[in-house]
Amino acid sequence: MSEADPTMLTPEVLADWPLPDPGSSKDDRGSTLVVGGARMTPGAVALAGLAVLRVGAGRITLAVGASASSPLAIAFPEAGVIGLAETSAGAVRGDEVGRLEDVLDVDCLLLGPGLDDADEAVALLHSLRPLLGADTVVVLDAFALGALSHAPDFSKGLEGRLVFTPNVAEAAILLDVDEADPDTAALELARRYGAVVTCQGRVSDGERDFIAPGGSPALGTAGSGDVLAGAIAGLAARGLSPLAASCWGTVLHAASGDRLADRIGPLGALAREFADEFPTLLRELGRPVTGRS
Repeated sequence: MSEADPTMLTPEVLADWPLPDPGSSKDDRGSTLVVGGARMTPGAVALAGLAVLRVGAGRITLAVGASASSPLAIAFPEAGVIGLAETSAGAVRGDEVGRLEDVLDVDCLLLGPGLDDADEAVALLHSLRPLLGADTVVVLDAFALGALSHAPDFSKGLEGRLVFTPNVAEAAILLDVDEADPDTAALELARRYGAVVTCQGRVSDGERDFIAPGGSPALGTAGSGDVLAGAIAGLAARGLSPLAASCWGTVLHAASGDRLADRIGPLGALAREFADEFPTLLRELGRPVTGRS
């Protein structure tokens, strides 16, 4: 397969990665920790957390700046919430993550939504790396991706369990170019960092390259990327491989935008509404595909 010829993520392709059995309790559906949420942006963590649960993950903990933790806990009763030390400007302190040590033994860690200080994000990567569980899948989003260029050792030893969810601007920073090519950025980043990467509807593990069908302009709204990252994290927590979780999550994200655009038009959809489409889409896309050889 050439780099210009990605595989379309049809239901037949997704069927090669069957969804995990739902089990009988939340303990059967995996655990997720989302770390981010500065004082001004806790909603990014809430959106990611909503997506985690909407794809069927079991247990979730949200870690945000201390000043936002109590309101978030009230607004999001399904999650455990931890308050993290803040700078005077309300950014999450990267050098004071002791409260996370007891909750880092999770199936998936999503790091980055709502972080807003580059230096503190770098410190956070350095602080969390030695605390990560040996089997934890790590999804990096937003400022955590920008910080990675200043903390290159973070990804060492995480090959096979690392996922990136950059937009094209974040991809350009990681690739050290002025402008990233959305058709090749995922493949280039996957090869450089040994990660599975989803960017602009393209998914790659460095060897295989996929593209999700659809993808309405409705997706271009605040918080959309947080929902995508949360969907992937929740599916990884349930037991899908990083590549399978990224492909399923990217398809769900694109398809949810298409569904909303059909109902209300290409503008005005809210990111939280994408996640509300996930259960139905999972049921439809997860049905056995007939007519396969």
